[in-house]
Amino acid sequence: MVPLLFLVRHGRTTANASGVLAGWQPGVLLDDVGQQQAQGVARRLAAVPLQAIVSSPLERTRQTAEVIADAQPKAARHIDERIGECRYGKWEGQSLKNLAKEPLWGAVQAHPSSVTFPQGESMLGMQHRAVQSVREWNGQLGDQACYAMVSHGDVIKAIIADALGMHLDQFQRITVDPCSVSVIRYTPLRPFVLRTNDIGGDLANLAPPKAARKGRRPASSDAAVGGGAGG
Repeated sequence: MVPLLFLVRHGRTTANASGVLAGWQPGVLLDDVGQQQAQGVARRLAAVPLQAIVSSPLERTRQTAEVIADAQPKAARHIDERIGECRYGKWEGQSLKNLAKEPLWGAVQAHPSSVTFPQGESMLGMQHRAVQSVREWNGQLGDQACYAMVSHGDVIKAIIADALGMHLDQFQRITVDPCSVSVIRYTPLRPFVLRTNDIGGDLANLAPPKAARKGRRPASSDAAVGGGAGG
């Protein structure tokens, strides 16, 4: 067994619905659609016995994590600021429509690794703290860890980009919708990205076996040449 990470973006919020960049502003909560999305992803994840649920400290992620946790009574609950939203600084609370007119917008789209938000943080810094969090939780929870992180769109995209070996400047090619699930298996040699932006698929086939069979081969770091048989 190797660590298996389920990355879940929070459900839709009032800010998402109105086209506002929320960032770390307080009081940004799930709207009715977001609540339904959280309930839906909780039902899907119920097929996977999670060891832990790690959440960003922001209200919208904690709301989503609590719904997931209600269906995972054995999962330990944790808060980790390192998977909190990117600190967008002066951009927070502004409409995306207006922000698209800012000179910095082009760099965010094409060269995010060069971007530091006014009175905020750099996108590289955001990626570094998020990936560091994943690696430390992998080590803390152990090789048999099967756990979820409930976080934010850009943070999850940055973690996926790292797992794919992509430069951060390419991470805008990744889509992470509200309450989507992305899954990464971390082996000693390399991560394997098993799902991205899954908003409705069955997750039961990703559940670890209840008990390792005698003589079962350990999970391999090798990629299947030709693509393998799946599963």
